[in-house]
Amino acid sequence: MMRTMWRAALAAALLAAAACGGDDAGDDDRAAPRDDAPAEAGAFPVTIEHAFGETTIEEAPERVVTWGWGSADAAIALDVIPVAIPFDDYAGDDEGVLPWIREAVEAKGAELPARLPKTQELPVEAVLSYEPDVVLAAYSGLTQEEYDALTAAGVAVVAYPGEAWSTPWRDLIEIVGKALGRSEEAAALLEDIDDQVAAAAAANPELAGKSVALVWDAADTFYVYKAADARAEFLLDLGMVTAPSVDELATDESTFYFTLSKERLGELESDVLVAFADTQAQMDAFLESDYAQLMSQVRDGRVAQVVGPDFVSAVSPPTALSLTWGLEEYVRLIAEAAAVAG
Repeated sequence: MMRTMWRAALAAALLAAAACGGDDAGDDDRAAPRDDAPAEAGAFPVTIEHAFGETTIEEAPERVVTWGWGSADAAIALDVIPVAIPFDDYAGDDEGVLPWIREAVEAKGAELPARLPKTQELPVEAVLSYEPDVVLAAYSGLTQEEYDALTAAGVAVVAYPGEAWSTPWRDLIEIVGKALGRSEEAAALLEDIDDQVAAAAAANPELAGKSVALVWDAADTFYVYKAADARAEFLLDLGMVTAPSVDELATDESTFYFTLSKERLGELESDVLVAFADTQAQMDAFLESDYAQLMSQVRDGRVAQVVGPDFVSAVSPPTALSLTWGLEEYVRLIAEAAAVAG
């Protein structure tokens, strides 16, 4: 269950990695609809470099399968409905569909894509059964072996450009747009999202210059997210800054997060603390714990509580569809905590 793995990475990089795997829900619909709007003139052939080399897509894909987190969202936002997407068993509904994906597809009057089997590893045979022209896995844990198996079957595969589970959300949208021959649409989409984020920042000037730390208290491990993590990157877009204590305490265990012993939580100082949890009970348990009381943010009420799988997923990391889906509530919570900071 990739989403479960993600949570460990959410609680291991909150890489919450993503929606993965799936059920056979929708598997009988092997010809999920795709928008008929043509790709941009001169967009193909296109070559995309990635961690496993480069992939050339000769013509506009008609059958798209997505894997990992965010690629399905970007494709749908660009009016291309994949034939199959990961099953999300963390924040998805009973059919493994995330709320913003369901809303977007239904708004287009299209059928939902089929969901892939729920597995941590890419289900090669299931993917091939959908006869894809391209597999988009720009933010995923795709392995060399999985990549080789798909390419050996003649499928164009677009992997992540750097490390697994680490592609910045803006880059992901650009990569998907390029692969689908819709780079101009992708640029327009990003401009629209940036306008909404800028409007949110302008409406909440108390965020400007406030330092922030993002954390997840998961079982026996306390995670802190670095500035390179997409969650933190988004808050910087709102005018906030990474708390100096995050950089001072950071270790090299990951590019995007580090773990902190609970007796040292008092050293993690910031104007605002953004805390993630699956349930309010878990959040309350953290805030009421003795070790949380070491943090001035908790004692003063300068904590933005991001609770619930769908809300956590919407901003962890944000996608072409989820960012604006959860934007208003997310900014409200953070602005309230910032207002307490004064």
